[in-house]
Order: sequence, then C-alpha cells, then structure tokens
Amino acid sequence: MDVERGIRLGHSVLADTRDAVADFHRQVAQPDMALVLFFCSSRHDLDALADEMNRRFPGVPVVGCTSAGEIGVAGYADGSLVGASFPAGECTAEVGRIDDLQCFDIDAGHDFAQGLLRRLEARVPAAGPGNSFGLLLIDGLSQREEPVAYALQDGLGNIRMIGGSAGDDLRFEQTRIFHDGRFHTDSAVLVLLSTRYPFRVWRSQHFVADGERLVVTEVDAARRIVREINGLPAVEEYARVVGVSPDQLTPRHFAAWPVVVMIDGGDFVRSIQHANPDGSLTFYCAIEEGVVLRVARGEGLLERLEASFVQLRNDLGELQAVLVCDCVLRNLEAAKAGQKAAVGELFRQNRALGFSTYGEQFGGVHVNHTLTGIAIGREPRDG
Repeated sequence: MDVERGIRLGHSVLADTRDAVADFHRQVAQPDMALVLFFCSSRHDLDALADEMNRRFPGVPVVGCTSAGEIGVAGYADGSLVGASFPAGECTAEVGRIDDLQCFDIDAGHDFAQGLLRRLEARVPAAGPGNSFGLLLIDGLSQREEPVAYALQDGLGNIRMIGGSAGDDLRFEQTRIFHDGRFHTDSAVLVLLSTRYPFRVWRSQHFVADGERLVVTEVDAARRIVREINGLPAVEEYARVVGVSPDQLTPRHFAAWPVVVMIDGGDFVRSIQHANPDGSLTFYCAIEEGVVLRVARGEGLLERLEASFVQLRNDLGELQAVLVCDCVLRNLEAAKAGQKAAVGELFRQNRALGFSTYGEQFGGVHVNHTLTGIAIGREPRDG
C-alpha cells in the first residue's frame, strides 16, 4: 500500500509481543531509515518489546512510548503496536532525552532544546520552521508537562513542536518512554525532524466556552489542585455553573463540561480529573492562581475533525502520514456517543498514526481534551 520510497506505516494487533514487533518490522522496514517511531499498549511485555525492537532495527534511532490506546491503519485500537519509519534523504532526525523530570530546570531545558537544534543544523544547515518540526513524548504521570513544554518550545524558537503524554491503558500506575534501546520513566524525549515533505502543524478541539468568568483564587499548583474559584470552594462554584448540586457531580460532568483558558487569543482546554472531599478540584493540567476560566461545552467532535482533514488535504494534497496525539478523553467521548468507529475510520482514511494520551502539548502549552498533530504530504519539495 506504500510507495517504494516514503514514510511507511505499520499497525500490528497480534497479542504476542515478539510476533507483534516482527509484524510491525515487516510493514515499516526500508533501506536507510532516519527514524522509527512507535506507540504501544502497556499490556505488551515491554522488556521483550525493547529487545525485539533493538534486534529488528539495529543502528536506527527508535523512539516510542506506552499509550492509552493506539491509532493507526486499523483506526482506533487497544492492546496493539503502531508506528512508522521515516526515510533518510527525505528526512533527518535528531533525538535527545531528559531524565529526572521531578528535578527539571527550565533554563537547562531551554539549553537542551537549543543544543539539539544545533545538532540538526550541523547536518541540515537550512533547517528552520519551514522544513522542521518537533515532537515531544513525555511521561504522562510526571506532572511536569507544563515547564518542559514551555522550556523546549522556547529553546526551539520558531520551529513548532507538538507532543503527547504517555499512557498506560487508564491504569494510572506507570507510563514509559522508549529511547536508546530501553524504556524509561520520569523522562521525556524530543525528536527534531527536518524533512523535504510539506507538512502542517495543527490541533483540533470541539469545546466552545460559555460566558461566565471563573477566577481561580486559591490553588496548589504543584499538585494541580484548585481550592477556590471566585473566593468560594471550587466544587461549589463549578457545580453551580454546570447546574447541579456538588454532591451530584460525576466524571460525566467533568468530561462533558471542561473549562478553558484563553492564551494568545485562543481557547485551550483544562480538564478536571476529579472532585475532592475537601471541596477542591484536581485537574489534568496545572492551573495558576488568578487564571480566568470559562466552562465549555462540546460541539461536533466528529464534524470538526473531518473538517480539519479536509483542510489539510486542500493544503497538502494527498496525505502520506498524520502524526496524532489524541486525548484519551476524546477516545472515551467518541465511544460514549457511538462515534468511535466513525472517528477511527477518519483516522484510517487519512493515514493517521499515534496514540490516546494523558495530555497534549501544542507549542509551549500543555492542554487536555485536544488532538495535536503534524500532517505530512506525499510529494517532496525540491532542494
């Protein structure tokens, strides 16, 4: 199904880990690979997966992470292995890892990104925002996405970066990043890719903010806990705006009515994880004191995603691959609405590959309930 030269997609639903890697290798292997990228269910035997990846792709940079669901040529899937290989010549990749995220320093992160960019520029002197992009994969339970995304994007300057927080199939126990031949925790990997293929960095969300302002007046930012909104217990204020009593709040309300914050003229979603007995709210993203929030409502997840793909095809022509970091809450919402098969078919038709995440990064901002992506066209540019 793939042209002789280009980005090759693979998706294996085989249950045995070594068989799945062999199947994946058969689908994506090509001469002179610049990078192999994969996303896998945490239900796989990760030691066996690492060993088999190292055996099958010797001398090739291989990067990946565990997921909360996979997206590939089979659409939405669980318990699978998905990814792609990128051809050298048309693509040049530089990869670096940051460990010990609990001790992450913003200045050091900025310098790390600039150093990786200098390595790319040494190999591709013309590397810049028109032909290069960044992909961040980060431990989804580290709670360090905000400073890491900010620092790395600041270091990259005008080269745009997207990312996804690794998952573990909704167990919330341990998420892992694969780099340099093994899986890591409390780590992040940044991939810089310069390519001759045309591409677009994009995001899709389907929540529209309502009018009432909610001002965060007390917060435990390190733990992503909002204690007060408008000077009142956070649960009470949120429940009032949603129109239920605090004791009636359920995860369904948090999924259906997240809150959004405006950044640089755009709305970015901040999803609530759960309510606490002390009247506070725990979020999937960090929230600072003084931030103005608005409750949002969803409008047409499937329709907006379809419109995005139409625009991408208009801009780029035939799509060769679309890297997607898609919030697991969108996956769950599509399933509840009976649209999961339709969304998966959209992904399949547009050659999407990626994973269901515990958080998404767009530029220097960490968000939820969003899809962030990089669409790549098929016809290489001259030069």
